[in-house]
Amino acid sequence: MFKELILLVDDDSAIRKMLRIALEAKGYQTIEAISKKEAIESVALNSPKLVLLDLQLPDGSGLDVIKEVRTFSEIPFIVLSVMSSEEDKIALLDSGADDYITKPFSMGELLARIRTALRRLPVEETPSNWEGENLSVDFVNYQVIKNNIQIRLTPTEFQILTFLIKNSGKVITHDVLIKKIWGDQALNEMNSLRVHITQLRKKIEDLPSNPHFLVTEPGIGYRFVGN
Repeated sequence: MFKELILLVDDDSAIRKMLRIALEAKGYQTIEAISKKEAIESVALNSPKLVLLDLQLPDGSGLDVIKEVRTFSEIPFIVLSVMSSEEDKIALLDSGADDYITKPFSMGELLARIRTALRRLPVEETPSNWEGENLSVDFVNYQVIKNNIQIRLTPTEFQILTFLIKNSGKVITHDVLIKKIWGDQALNEMNSLRVHITQLRKKIEDLPSNPHFLVTEPGIGYRFVGN
């Protein structure tokens, strides 16, 4: 039986391969990212339990990954770094990293750090429903009730609403939402997303032109605002 899912973020394929082999030999599942953009999207889309993060990425710093992910997730980060000064390590922890391990390192030490970080995770309970002001959603039975009347959503509309509710209060970018709904290879789906959001608002909002639940973050994406 597989253990937790771990995201490996490093642009060096040899290091990713070494980590993947070692971790999967211990029963962990792994996914990979080679850039800042891919790392942030992967956390949002795949909900790994922990991230092993290299600081030097082709499109930015690993510190930027931590700072952006911290706006929507408390997932543990263990940084794999060549830094050795105390000041650098303090800055790293202050930025939101949970732990660091200096290269080169032994797999035994890394595995111990991973076990420690995972033990600190709270036990998660996946809610079966959500209830708000004159609106409720049953995730198990795929039902949406507004003002005590069941409303019918298309499968795509329900998937969008479910993803936004489960990330309530967080800004979900267009790219993340499109990939979540239409897959990693989706292209030119922005118009489809806007059409579905418009239809969804017509069904769940009292005033679709001034939405209470599905709020637009101009140029960025959408945020679900619950009670």
